[in-house]
Amino acid sequence: MEIQIDLHTLERAEERGTNENEIRDVIQTGFTIPAKYGRIGKTKIYDFKKTRVDKYYEHKRVEVFYTIEGNRIITVTVYVFYGKWGG
Repeated sequence: MEIQIDLHTLERAEERGTNENEIRDVIQTGFTIPAKYGRIGKTKIYDFKKTRVDKYYEHKRVEVFYTIEGNRIITVTVYVFYGKWGG
């Protein structure tokens, strides 16, 4: 299925600390999460081990929300959370 990444999603990705490759990876290999308004949500946790805005974070969690129209996935937005998940 074709993945169309909306310009809004790319703008939010840059602001929030992710990119097109991670967005595609989340859609293809992430875990499904609840979404509103008939959208689909997926998430994936990545090792980060860096400083962002003067604070160190072990991981980042990327959440992508999208719709399916015909044979095409169209992104709506992306969120990125920083912290530590898992053991």
